[in-house]
Amino acid sequence: MQSDVTIIDYGLGNILSVRRGFEHFNAKIHITSDPSELTKADRLVLPGVGAFGNAMRKLKDLNMIEAIHFAAEKNKPILGICLGMQLLLNESEEFGKQEGLGLIPGNVIPVPNHTVNGESLKIPHIGWDSLLYGSHYSSWEGTLLESIRPENFAYFIHSFMAVTENPLHRIAECNYGGHLIPAVIQKEKTIGCQFHPEKSGEYGLEILKRFLLL
Repeated sequence: MQSDVTIIDYGLGNILSVRRGFEHFNAKIHITSDPSELTKADRLVLPGVGAFGNAMRKLKDLNMIEAIHFAAEKNKPILGICLGMQLLLNESEEFGKQEGLGLIPGNVIPVPNHTVNGESLKIPHIGWDSLLYGSHYSSWEGTLLESIRPENFAYFIHSFMAVTENPLHRIAECNYGGHLIPAVIQKEKTIGCQFHPEKSGEYGLEILKRFLLL
């Protein structure tokens, strides 16, 4: 397999592990902070760790926001990972209202700190959880998860979660304390994974492989 992947470097991404995940499939990797390179890319990956507002400021300071919107308008594949997924939405409640990229309608809210039965939940949500069909899905055919089965595990680490306005954009979920947390969201070819596919073993690699085929 030979595909081009451009990883957005804005100083807050786990770039090395993401790069290694794609290199497993002999993808040609570009890592850039140059917005002009983003507009020429075949597909974009937006990784991310840290605070939502800080990430958006860095993207703005590097003049990347318009370039990312250009890619989405051209329906180029875009994959947001962890914080990168959350940045795809309209806004976040982290440290007050913070404006996002607005590529997928929805908001980012805190992960509940209690189970549905009122017991305490550890925050951040860290560890392996199984992927479940989104409430409007009985199959992942034609999505990023096409080669994944429900109950396959993925590795999560996050304190906030992305909630889409349209439930059809919620491809997969995980159950944390009885709360259904969006795990994969998708609008056309703009996709977000709340978990880290590059750290999720063979199933995660299958997700990256599928992204290379979009």
